Amino acid sequence: MRPRLAFVAILAALAGGCSQSPSDPLAERGRQVYLSQCTQCHAVDPSQPGPVGPPVKGSSRELLEARILKGSYPPGYKPKRPTNVMPPQPALAPEIPALAAYLK
Repeated sequence: MRPRLAFVAILAALAGGCSQSPSDPLAERGRQVYLSQCTQCHAVDPSQPGPVGPPVKGSSRELLEARILKGSYPPGYKPKRPTNVMPPQPALAPEIPALAAYLK
């Protein structure tokens, strides 16, 4: 693949990370929060594994609340990875609805 075409393909893949319409303001806010707060550990494309964190596309609001607020898992949830390196991030509590909309 030519370098320019490869670059365009990468941009297209990044832009379509989740299925939410860009016209949904809540999902767009979630995308912005995800890109600024989550991609240090999770991949830019939330359907892919990141350097430290697993894919998070499709994560339920219940899972997001447990992981972000308490650093734990909801009852009965089986983690994708056996590690527990994600610390609680209670400052992101107001952004959970937006993240859930984006990752849906």
